[in-house]
Amino acid sequence: MCAIGKTPYGGADIGECVSTAYRIKDGDFESWCNEWLKTARRVEEIGNQSLESGHIISAKEAYLRASNYYTEAEFYLHKDPSDDRIIQTYTKAVETFRKAANYFSNGFEAIEVPYSSNQDNETEKTTLPGFLYTVDNKAIQRPILIICTGFDGIQESLYSSNVVAALGRGYNCLTIEGPGQGRVIRKQKLPFRPDWEKVVSPFIDFLLRNKGNLIDSQHIGIMGISMGGYFAPRVAAYDNRISACIANDGVIDFSKSFTQHLPPIILQALKEGNSELVNTIIQVITSFSPHATWGYTHGMWVFDAKTPFDLINKSYSYSLNKEDIQRIKCPTLVLEAEEDIYYKGQAKTLFNELICQKEHILFTKEEGAEIHCHSASLYLLNQRIFDWLDKVWKYEKEKKQP
Repeated sequence: MCAIGKTPYGGADIGECVSTAYRIKDGDFESWCNEWLKTARRVEEIGNQSLESGHIISAKEAYLRASNYYTEAEFYLHKDPSDDRIIQTYTKAVETFRKAANYFSNGFEAIEVPYSSNQDNETEKTTLPGFLYTVDNKAIQRPILIICTGFDGIQESLYSSNVVAALGRGYNCLTIEGPGQGRVIRKQKLPFRPDWEKVVSPFIDFLLRNKGNLIDSQHIGIMGISMGGYFAPRVAAYDNRISACIANDGVIDFSKSFTQHLPPIILQALKEGNSELVNTIIQVITSFSPHATWGYTHGMWVFDAKTPFDLINKSYSYSLNKEDIQRIKCPTLVLEAEEDIYYKGQAKTLFNELICQKEHILFTKEEGAEIHCHSASLYLLNQRIFDWLDKVWKYEKEKKQP
């Protein structure tokens, strides 16, 4: 659904996705990678031929689809983080996206933001990547929405899930990648950190210092997707420059994405610190479940955990307590999927704990929007997100238009 769901905004084509899915052997990660690679390469070649023939729009469209297909091909390779195909395929996803971006009608700039990677003494300096999208190339101050992905996404995919919709409504956008995500885990080898304000605040500093002619500093919003439904409220709680927060979907305890599916014997073993039993039983579970295999192997990579036991214990730090939640002062939109298999019930709990201006929206099966993060219902998702932003910011339409 993640791939085909990007069709409305040009990130996929239905026939290409369906034909690829038909070729994939059920539960076979290698088949998944190989078939998506075939599709990605074929569509990239369409882009190359179109560009050589001077058909710029056709080239842009093909490169954008190819980027998302390369992203899909790389998705299940993380069982072995040393697999060379991870960097090779990820790099192709980035390269084809950047080829498409050369022909975007909106403003586009890749930025690098200074960042201290050492959580203990903040002395190890590196940079974090972001993409700044502006409605056009005019020096007009407009509201901006910062968008961060979650457990497994890359920022290139955000263009055809949310950015196009934002730009069309007059909002500038900044997509970002932090530790545990995208380039930062693949090339810089930096795992997740729970204090996500240390990731986002440098981006806000950068915008205000370097892009003040484009950014309305009174209207800086943040949206987090999937695990980002924890990150965004965390940032809003600890950086008061955020004036609107969107949790898609709401998360207060990331560890439950692992523990809620475990039998009582493992939960008791976790409490007792019995790592051998926990790891043994999870190994059995993953031998029968490709989805569990991906969740634990990807999780161990992005959290820098050696075992499932280690992963679960590290994940406990990614939670919001009542004090954190009640620090949030800006208007907050909490989204919820009726059949979310990862964070069931957490969105409503987050909403109930908030004491700021708030709204909760349940996406239902009847609407076709019940799955995690509503990836197959992007028109409905973006309509609700940006209509809400219009309402809470009370931003005059003429100020958002060129």
